[in-house]
Amino acid sequence: MSTIMMITINPTNLQFSNLNKTRNPYPNSHLQHTRSLKSSQISNTHEPKSSHSLVQQFNPNIPIQEALTPPSSWYTSPEFLSLEFDQVFFKGWQAVGCTAQVQEANSFFTGRLGNIEYVVCRDENGELRAFHNVCRHHASLLAFGSGKGTCFTCPYHGWTYGLNGALLKATKITGIKNFNVKEFGLVPLSVAIWGPFILLNMEKEVFSQQGCDDDVGMEWLGSSSEILSTNGVDTSLSYLCRREYTIECNWKVFCDNYLDGGYHVPFAHKDLASGLKLDSYSTTVYEKVSIQRCDGGEVQGQEDFDRLGSKSLYAFIYPNFMVNRYGPWMDTNLVLPLGPRRCIVIFDYFLDASLKDDEAFVAKSLEDSEKVQMEDIMLCESVQRGLESPAYDSGRYAPMVEKAMHHFHCLLHQNLIK
Repeated sequence: MSTIMMITINPTNLQFSNLNKTRNPYPNSHLQHTRSLKSSQISNTHEPKSSHSLVQQFNPNIPIQEALTPPSSWYTSPEFLSLEFDQVFFKGWQAVGCTAQVQEANSFFTGRLGNIEYVVCRDENGELRAFHNVCRHHASLLAFGSGKGTCFTCPYHGWTYGLNGALLKATKITGIKNFNVKEFGLVPLSVAIWGPFILLNMEKEVFSQQGCDDDVGMEWLGSSSEILSTNGVDTSLSYLCRREYTIECNWKVFCDNYLDGGYHVPFAHKDLASGLKLDSYSTTVYEKVSIQRCDGGEVQGQEDFDRLGSKSLYAFIYPNFMVNRYGPWMDTNLVLPLGPRRCIVIFDYFLDASLKDDEAFVAKSLEDSEKVQMEDIMLCESVQRGLESPAYDSGRYAPMVEKAMHHFHCLLHQNLIK
């Protein structure tokens, strides 16, 4: 989370009076697990469980007041991550970037999600397109990073493709038989735009991006679509910069940290907490989105942006995209798995155009944000190490503040159980 975006709560509001009266939602299972630690986990002689059996170890039907968190194996198992790619990331719309990256004709950017390499581009006519970033000859990647160009030329054997995906040139294929050039264009992906964000769908049949934004918005965001668009999550801001962080933790650890309702802020981000109104925190859960709000202290530049009100808005869009709107700023956090114990988090920063040239303001804001990111990275990596310990299996939710986290886990279970 960004330095001006973290939400917090007043820890004195937490109530524990009924904790001992809560019945065990999994009778005897926790005690049995504790008894068997030394004989199973520490010795590492037990057989690994299937990913589907791991899914069933979390029960979304138990109320948050009584529920256990998902088991640590959700955060450590390679097989479980493979199931997440198949059932979560490769289904539905996924945020991959922003329109500023392909604002001009012939511009492109590349990315990877699991084993899917993709390239998003805007052709010479300005139409947004997306393709698997793989040459149809011998599977080399075609494009790297981002840039501009009128075609994609394979660095391996020189096969060349237009930005519309058509194969333009296949080198040294004299004598080839039964070869139809129209059958060897780039494999397309469905691409769409909502606000300033570019989305891909790995499972949908390809359709024209033009005119589909409203439908995509409802499918991606549900009933929160209008709430976000009318609360400053729009195209009114200018793109500023990007920062990336590789973190030694499961991707869900980062999401859980974001979704704990600011629970950790007074303890881990003391400078940040001092500038927040800790009593104003609230969380609202929608179909695939949770929105956290809180009143912040005075943010530099805030006085000119009263139309947004005093509340900052922090939206988690399932499964891995976060949008944070505060004063003249917006930043997004895209967390991508690199393995069961590693992820990369991509931060994109947007700012009101009138402040982009205020170098001192921009530098101080990004410096503050960097400090919070370093503190969060330390937390997330510490949690991952704890999840690896035989002393931990499942934990509990703080019902007053961790509703969004519980919602996230329930959505995961819903997708993974299919």
